[in-house]
Amino acid sequence: MKTLDIHTTKRIEFIDITSQIERLIHQEKIEDGICVVFCPHTTAAVTINENADPSVVRDINHQLSKLIPEGRGYSHMEGNADSHIKSSLTGSSLNIIVEKKALVLGTWQGIYFCEFDGPRRRMVYVKVK
Repeated sequence: MKTLDIHTTKRIEFIDITSQIERLIHQEKIEDGICVVFCPHTTAAVTINENADPSVVRDINHQLSKLIPEGRGYSHMEGNADSHIKSSLTGSSLNIIVEKKALVLGTWQGIYFCEFDGPRRRMVYVKVK
C-alpha cells in the first residue's frame, strides 16, 4: 500500500490526483490488475469525473453546497456537518482497472480528492494488485 500526502488550502477543494496515482502504478510495476483508492477521512472523499474542463468540479461543488449548505442548524456540534454529508454522498473509495500499466479511465476522466472541511493535511491510500 502507498500513501499520497495531500495538503489542501481551502475549505472546499477538488484536487486532481490522477497523475500521482499513475506514478504509483508505474512504481509497483503492475501490468494488469485493480487499483483501490481509499480516503480515510470523514469530511473528505474521492471521485472520478471530468478533468478536461475545470468548470465541471466548480459546478459539482456549487450544487453540493446549494443542496447541503454550511451552518444550517445541524446537530453535529463541530460545525462541519455539511462536510460529513458531502463526503458520504461522494464516497470514500474507488476501484479502477489497471491494464497495460495504465489506469482504465474514460477520455475525459480524472481522479479527484474532494476536500470538504479544509484546509488540512490529508492522506489517500492506494493499493494496486
